[in-house]
Amino acid sequence: MAPSTRTLSEQDSKSLLAGFGVPFAAEVLVVDGPAARAAVESVGGPCALKLCGDAIAHKTERGLVRLGVTAADAAGVAEELLSAGRPEDGVTGVLVAEMVHGTRELIAGVARDPQFGPTVLLGVGGVLAEAVADVAVRLLPVARVDALEMLEQLQLQTLLGPFRGEPAVDPGAVADVLLALGRAVAARPDIVSVDLNPLVVRDGRPVAVDALVELGEPAP
Repeated sequence: MAPSTRTLSEQDSKSLLAGFGVPFAAEVLVVDGPAARAAVESVGGPCALKLCGDAIAHKTERGLVRLGVTAADAAGVAEELLSAGRPEDGVTGVLVAEMVHGTRELIAGVARDPQFGPTVLLGVGGVLAEAVADVAVRLLPVARVDALEMLEQLQLQTLLGPFRGEPAVDPGAVADVLLALGRAVAARPDIVSVDLNPLVVRDGRPVAVDALVELGEPAP
């Protein structure tokens, strides 16, 4: 019988990983329309609004993500998202998040191999992720030199240099994300998997705008 696992909500996933140094966009969790409007004004809109819950998967496919929401529209959008929640979603509220703009996206994550243990992944994200499958994987723990080598291992190196008026990707900042994931796994042996997708490259530095953490029985 396979061990049981549970998936944290987006907010709880981000809160856990932020404690180990993963950089995230600014966001606020709200529970009603008026609070959503105040949050957009506080974060500095337009913002992204997402229904948040412990069991919500495929938010985009279900229409549970709205982008470019202004303060004037935030209350109505938040109430629509809350009304779209299902009992099994475990809804905790609506995330009002800063819109992060960048022309390049990366993905990073952790998976637990049943034979070799936890691994960390870095790859090209966005619309190219499935098309090119350009990823590097290493066993944890990794040192900074390993993390930097993972970035060098990616094939689409042209995306990492200066691109469309944006500066080159900061290798050290990318390595910091991978090292943060390594610290999280070392401190939390119950982490089964982590998915950071996408990591939007803004001003050369990656910023995670979504996160999913799966927990299970602690690894031996």
